[in-house]
Amino acid sequence: MGQFPYRELLGDRTLVPVVLGGDIGGYSIARAFHEAFGVKVVLMSATLNGIVRDSAILENVVVPQMDDPAVMVREMRAIAERHPGADLLAVASVDWLVRSLIEHRAELEDAYAIPYVERDLLDIVTSKDSFADLCREHGLAHPRSVVVDLTQGPAVDTGDLEFPVIAKADDSAAYHAIEFEGKEKVFTVPTREALDALLTRIHAAGYRGAFVIQDLIPGDDAALRILNTYVGLDGRAAFTVYGHVLLQEHLPGTVGNSSVVLTIDEPAETAKVERLLESLGWRGFASLDMKVDARTGETVYFELNPRLSRSNFFVTGAGVNPAVAYVREYVLGLPAAGDDYPPAQRQTLFTILPRPLVLRYLIDADTRRLVKRLYRQRRVSHALWNSADRAPRRIAYLLAHQLNHVRKYRRWYPKATQAAERAQLAGLPHAERAVGV
Repeated sequence: MGQFPYRELLGDRTLVPVVLGGDIGGYSIARAFHEAFGVKVVLMSATLNGIVRDSAILENVVVPQMDDPAVMVREMRAIAERHPGADLLAVASVDWLVRSLIEHRAELEDAYAIPYVERDLLDIVTSKDSFADLCREHGLAHPRSVVVDLTQGPAVDTGDLEFPVIAKADDSAAYHAIEFEGKEKVFTVPTREALDALLTRIHAAGYRGAFVIQDLIPGDDAALRILNTYVGLDGRAAFTVYGHVLLQEHLPGTVGNSSVVLTIDEPAETAKVERLLESLGWRGFASLDMKVDARTGETVYFELNPRLSRSNFFVTGAGVNPAVAYVREYVLGLPAAGDDYPPAQRQTLFTILPRPLVLRYLIDADTRRLVKRLYRQRRVSHALWNSADRAPRRIAYLLAHQLNHVRKYRRWYPKATQAAERAQLAGLPHAERAVGV
């Protein structure tokens, strides 16, 4: 389709996407807009890090206090004033910023299209407790869970859960606002005593939301799955891109974020999720995180995020540029799907890691052969290596970034740990499904 294949959709209109969040997910969304329409994206972030610094496709706006909603709104209105007559579309790369956009929609929607659901629905799907109820209602497997209300103090009854367990905050926005020693996105907790100590620290740090304690699903990263679904304004799912996670990040603050994803077809699971979202009256993108339980063979659903995933460039890499769906519906008033969109998906490998590191962690022989073939065929999409961004200082940062990943995996996820996780699957009846493609 050539460079900027969807630019003609805009006609003589001026599109200004405004992306909130300077992480890999934010850069990936900005890159999708640039690749589809050839536009420069305004990216607002609290700091100017190497992921977005020196980028030719971005206008960086640094707002250190952007976690203050009043500051966020003020700066977004200032951006709008600098682009009179333009079509402005605001999207965010993390949950707490999505929530800020939704909660302050009334102060922004005269200037911006904001492609997110209403707050009531947001509250339902982002609560891990109510999401468990939705899973049961719609026939989706969900890990056994206990929800702890920390407004009542750190004491907890874990019921019949067996240790080790997974522990994570139910309210990501409130959890983002606190700091304490040893803070992680997701905790693997070995004993009851360790859980009591953890919840005491979190309570002392000022967190008063719910905390979710869940059954630990056995297996290594290759049992993980992820999908991104877009539901149009007509209430129907326009497309889903489904991924088999081969590796996730293991640094305490980013554990759970996908770092290597292979796109695959899973029509049965895709249909379940699309029916769930349609029944809820969902609109826009949703991403879901799952894991195949080697004990039962079921795909177990952990959570629903009200946005594109941090690893959203696997969607663009599969040929379905997510920016186009946003623009068709929220800027141009067209249906999400048309004659030329979405195109047929292609199998691709998404990664933020260097090739030797990817191959080092691939245990399954069939997966390894497939990944090597995708590398040979140049069907690999790296979120940050972008031919449109060739500034020497950026290239130097990315080279250091790749080397740092090698160090991080060596420290936080050595091969011995992966082998021990894989060994947990030995003898389980559905171990092959939990690792294979």
